[in-house]
Amino acid sequence: MVTTLETLQARRERTLPSLARAPLSGRFWRELAYVVSGIPLAAVFWALSVALLAASLGLLITFLGIPLLALTLHYAGGVGALERGRARVLLRYDVGSPQSGADSGRGLMGWLSASLRNGESWRALAYSLVHLPWALVAGVVSLMFSTYSLLALTYPLYAWTFPHYLDEPGLQLWGDGTVEGSHYVDSVPEIALTSLVGLLLTLVTPWVVMGLTQVDRLLLTWLLSPSPLASRVRELERDKLTVTDTASADLRRIERDLHDGAQARLVNLAMGLGLAKEKLLQDPEAAARMVDEAHGEVKVVLQELRDLARGIHPAILTDRGLGPALSHLATRCTVPVQVQVDLATRPAQAIEGISYFTVSELLQNISKHSRARQAEVDIWRSGDRLILQVTDDGRGGARPENGSGLAGLAERLDSVDGLLALHSPEGGPTTVTVELPWRD
Repeated sequence: MVTTLETLQARRERTLPSLARAPLSGRFWRELAYVVSGIPLAAVFWALSVALLAASLGLLITFLGIPLLALTLHYAGGVGALERGRARVLLRYDVGSPQSGADSGRGLMGWLSASLRNGESWRALAYSLVHLPWALVAGVVSLMFSTYSLLALTYPLYAWTFPHYLDEPGLQLWGDGTVEGSHYVDSVPEIALTSLVGLLLTLVTPWVVMGLTQVDRLLLTWLLSPSPLASRVRELERDKLTVTDTASADLRRIERDLHDGAQARLVNLAMGLGLAKEKLLQDPEAAARMVDEAHGEVKVVLQELRDLARGIHPAILTDRGLGPALSHLATRCTVPVQVQVDLATRPAQAIEGISYFTVSELLQNISKHSRARQAEVDIWRSGDRLILQVTDDGRGGARPENGSGLAGLAERLDSVDGLLALHSPEGGPTTVTVELPWRD
C-alpha cells in the first residue's frame, strides 16, 4: 500500500504543475490552520501579557511587583514554548529551543534574579505583545481569500437559490437597494466568469497564505529562537566535549600501543640480555646469538616508537610543512596518490596537524574500502578557509553511517569550526571536501 500511494503521488506531481497542486497540498492547509488559529491565541496571549505586565509595573513600589514580574516572564516563556511547538507542527519550522535560564542559586532571591536576567523570557514577552497585530492581518487576509475564492468558485452550484429563496435575481455586486439600481450576477456568462475568477483566486490563495507565514517565520526567528550568543556558547560547549573525548581516546590509544607494543618488546629484550649475560662465560656463541637477536629486537622497538611518534605529530610536518608531509603520507597508501598543495604560506600548526590527520584517515578509508585504482589530494586556500579535497575512482556509495569513520571525522572537524562534505554516488567517484578555518 505504501508503494502504491507513493507511486500515485509521484504520478500526480508529474501531471499537475505546482500552481495547480498548491490548493491540494498539505502545506497550504497546515499553514492556513496556523494563521487562523493564531488569531484567538494571539488575542489571549496579548491580553494576559498586558494585564500581567501592567499589574507588575504598578506593584513595583511594593514587594509584590518583582515576584509578579518574574511570574510574568515565566508565563511568557511558556507562551514561547507553545508558539515554537505550533510552528514546528503546522509550519514545519523548527527554530530550536533556547537554553535553560541562568542558575537560580538558592532561595527566593536567587530565583527572582535568574528570572529577571533571562533574556529569552523578555524576548518571548515582546513576541506575545507584537504578534497580535500581525496575527489579525494574516488571519483576516487568509480567511478572506479562502472564503471568497470558495464562494466564487462554487457560485454556479447555488446561484439558483437567490431567486427561489431570497427573491433576488442573483448575487448582488453593487446597488442602491432597488432592483433597477443594482447589478446582479444572474446571466450564464456572468455566472461562468464568477466561477473562473473563483478558480483563479483558489489557485492564488495558497501562495498568499504561504507568503504571509514567511513573516511569522521571521518573528519566530527574531524573538523566539535562541540568541546567537547562547547558540554559540552551546556549540562551543559541545565542541569542547568532542575535543576532550577525542584527546582521551588518543591518550588511551597511545597507552595501549606502548603497553602492548614497545613495552612488551622491551621486557623481552631485558630478559634476553639477562640470559645472554649469564651464558657469556659458559657459552659465548649462544650469548652472541642472543645479543644478535636482541639487536634486531631493538630495531623493531625503534621502528614502533617512530610509528607511534608519527601518529602523534610527524617530524616532517613540523620541519617541512603540509606538501612534503602529505607526499610522504601518500607513499603508504595502497593506491597511487597524486598530491597537489597550493599554499603560499603555512597555516597555524594546529590547522596543519588537523589537515594532515584528516587526509591520513581519508587515505586509510581509500585503502580499506574504495577498491580504487588511483586517488588525488588537493589543498588550497580560499579567503579565510583552508580547503582539502580527496578524490578516488573507487566503487563509491560511501556513507557516514557505514562504519568508515566519516561521522567521527565530521564531529572532530566541527569542533574547530570545520566542515566535511561527501559526494559518493554508487559506482564512484568519491569526493570528500573539507573546509577548515585559516589561521596564520
